[in-house]
Amino acid sequence: MTSKNNNPHIEPEKAATPPLVTEKDATDNLDSPKSYVQDPTSQPEEKSDKRAKRSIKLSVIAISLSIIFSGGIAYQMQQKDAFYQAKINALQTQLTQTQSQLAAEINQIKQETQAKADQLTHKTDVALNQQQKSIDSLQLAIADIKGRRPNDWLLAEADYLVKLAGRKLFLEHDIVSATKLMESADQRIAELNDPSLVPLRKAMARDITQLKIIPLIDREGLVLRLTSLQQQVDTLPLANAMLPETQQQSAPQVSENINDWQNNLVSSLKDFSENFITFRTRDGNAIPLLSPEQHFYLKENLKAKLETAIKAVYAEQQEIYTTALSTADKWSASFFNSDDQSVQQFNHALLQLSKQNIQVQYPVKLETQHELADVITERLRREVSPMSVTEDK
Repeated sequence: MTSKNNNPHIEPEKAATPPLVTEKDATDNLDSPKSYVQDPTSQPEEKSDKRAKRSIKLSVIAISLSIIFSGGIAYQMQQKDAFYQAKINALQTQLTQTQSQLAAEINQIKQETQAKADQLTHKTDVALNQQQKSIDSLQLAIADIKGRRPNDWLLAEADYLVKLAGRKLFLEHDIVSATKLMESADQRIAELNDPSLVPLRKAMARDITQLKIIPLIDREGLVLRLTSLQQQVDTLPLANAMLPETQQQSAPQVSENINDWQNNLVSSLKDFSENFITFRTRDGNAIPLLSPEQHFYLKENLKAKLETAIKAVYAEQQEIYTTALSTADKWSASFFNSDDQSVQQFNHALLQLSKQNIQVQYPVKLETQHELADVITERLRREVSPMSVTEDK
């Protein structure tokens, strides 16, 4: 814009002034014969024109630089804006992830806290229940001590004897000991001389009668007899091979008739040959002899059957007991010498033992245990109730 405004003012001056001659041209003109003398008034105009051109160039350069600088700044700002925008997006994504993670951790902490609180609540409830039970038991113990009578120890002793009788009956099947213990407990109750305990004594009498009608089995005696039979097995004689009887053959008779000389000769030769070789015809099956190894196995198997019967006596397994002795009796009759007296006694003992009853029907429970527990609980309840009323007051 500056160059366009200045040119109209300069062009008239150019028309009025003669052509500019540079220093070089002047020098050339001085050297050449055709050179002429330059007008001194043309030098200021020439300088102003140079200045104008220089100012135009500078303004163009300045504008270009400003445009380039502005474009660079704009590009740099755009790049920074994109960088900051990407960073903002990354921060937003990270913030979202952090929020999600914090929410998950908060939920987990809430759940763990709730679980711990529930666990502590449960433990507290259990502890409170245990303390309440302890308090109740202490109250019962205090009531027992406070309201104990001089003869109450007899009731406690009777309860102990009845429980011991139940263990003897149900765990050991010892009927004799259980009966004696029940009778001792009845004596303790009788010493109390309390009319309110008559129903208890009736229950004890029924239990004692039921125990006495149970058949007693001498298990030790049965086991000892079976053990003695086991020891006797090795001494039993085995049966020999049984051969069927031979057929009786009549001896040929020699006739006195001369005409039968051929038959007589044959008969004589046959009678003579029988002294060297004897042929006998037998009909029927022969029982073979057992080898020594089979003898050993037979006796050991027979002992094992008797051992099974012994175990069945203690376990009260009637079917196993009877089957084992029946099998032993069958083997004894088949493989031992039945003509021997020891074998006969052995078989007779097996037969008698197999008829023994080793199984007993025991009572399901003792009625006295329930009745006695009710009596003790009722007496303690009578003492606990007045104590609770006193504490409330």
